[in-house]
Order: sequence, then structure tokens, then C-alpha cells
Amino acid sequence: MGYYMKKDDIEKFAKYLAEDEKSKGTIQKYLHDISTFTEWLGSRELNKEHTVEWKESLISAGYASVTINSMLSALNSLLKFLGLDECRVKFLRIQRRVFCDQKKELGKEEYRKLLETARKRGKERLALLMETICGTGIRVSEVKYITVEAVRKGRADISLKGKIRTILLPERLCRKLLLFAQKQKTDSGEIFVTAREKSLSRHQIWKEMKSLCQYAGVESSKVFPHNLRHLFAVAYYRACGDIVKLADLMGHTSIETTRIYLISTGMEHRKQLEQLGLVT
Repeated sequence: MGYYMKKDDIEKFAKYLAEDEKSKGTIQKYLHDISTFTEWLGSRELNKEHTVEWKESLISAGYASVTINSMLSALNSLLKFLGLDECRVKFLRIQRRVFCDQKKELGKEEYRKLLETARKRGKERLALLMETICGTGIRVSEVKYITVEAVRKGRADISLKGKIRTILLPERLCRKLLLFAQKQKTDSGEIFVTAREKSLSRHQIWKEMKSLCQYAGVESSKVFPHNLRHLFAVAYYRACGDIVKLADLMGHTSIETTRIYLISTGMEHRKQLEQLGLVT
């Protein structure tokens, strides 16, 4: 007798993810991908033939390899939860990239344009938020740990994904954050909150950053919170050259994950090839 998805399977799976202490962002991503799969599957049996067929459909639809593997990760997690390990599918093998797409790479000058534009448009909170992410390398989901108490100590203790790490906050940033908190009459707790004193959501931060693009003259494809974290990684490595320390600061378990952040742009790669002097 085959297995057919039940109405409460996804609810139970969501509860399992929460109990496994997955971040809210991860849970939302998994549930979105599972919803995509279940809509495609319909009332058909959940078996290996169909999971492989879904994988092939994603390839045919033109999804990027990284995106497909991310969606398969969500599906495999669900299958493991349901006790259907035999239905799990293999990830696509992706050759390690030598350089990244320049159209998606946010540079320092573009970053400064965004900050300048935000301030000119009276969006002080957004400008300071971007400086905080880019100046510390924190994830957007870790913004809530930037509290008045943390800033006064000059460090933020971040607990995420079962790990605790300490982020040192630059003195100049601390002065800016405390001044902003004072203006907002925030004596304790999170510094970056909504008018109703709720934590800023990932989507809200993303949306506010995107709104600056046309005014700053920066391609919207380059502007999202994670690229600020990426810019921090590149700037830190170029200044210090210590990938092990950088991995600790970024909260990476594997240095290979950190290496992904340090991939140069195609233009930089081309310059390096020209400097070899092998083409006369």
C-alpha cells in the first residue's frame, strides 16, 4: 500500500522543524518548498518515481541548480520525517564556481550610495540597520540581538541554530546605535523595531532596501540583506586574510561555506588572467 499525503502532514512537519530548533526563516523556506511539491504532486502517491519526476520537472523549468538542491533538501527532510527514506532524491552535482556574477555583486561604492540615499530620504533607521549588518557580518535573522544592552557592552551574544557566538561591535557603530536609541527613547531591548515596537521582519528589511535602488542608481538585483553580509566577508578577508577567523565571525561550521563568500567577480578574475602574461 503506497503513501498519500494527509492534510495534517505539513502541520506536523512544521511542528517537528520548530522542535528541532530550526530558524523561522528556514521553516518558512521549507514549508514554501513543500507546498510547491504537494501542489505539483496533487492526489498522486508519494513514491520515489514521483519525487525523481519532480526533480526533473524543476530542471526542465529552468530553476538554478542551487535553488533545486535547496528545494530537494526541504523535500528530503519531509520524507525523512514521514519515514519514507526510500523516496529521497539525490542532489544535483554542482561544480565549484571560480567566480561570481558581477550583476549580483554589491560593491563598496554602491553600498555607500545606498547609505547616502537612505539618509537623504530621511530613513535613518534603514541606513543604520544596513551599516550594522555590513559592519558586523550578522545575518538578517540576527538583527534582534542588537540590543541597547549589547551595544553598551560592545558585543552581542547570538544564539542561533544551536550555537552561541559573540559578535564584537565597532566603537563607532556603538556610538551611532546608542544615539539612535536615545532619539527613539529606547532604554532597553532591541534597537531596530517597528513603530509598534515589534521586531523587523526579514521581508520588511528586504522591501525597505529595495525601495532605495531607483533613487541610489543601484541595480535592484544587487540589493538584499544577505549581500551586506557578503560584502563584510570580502572586506574582512581582504584586510586580514584569515579565513579561519572569518568563518568564526560568520558563524560557519565549515570553511568551505566561507569560501563561497570570497569568490571574486568575473571582471576581477579576467584581470588576474591578463596579469599572467601568457597571451602575447
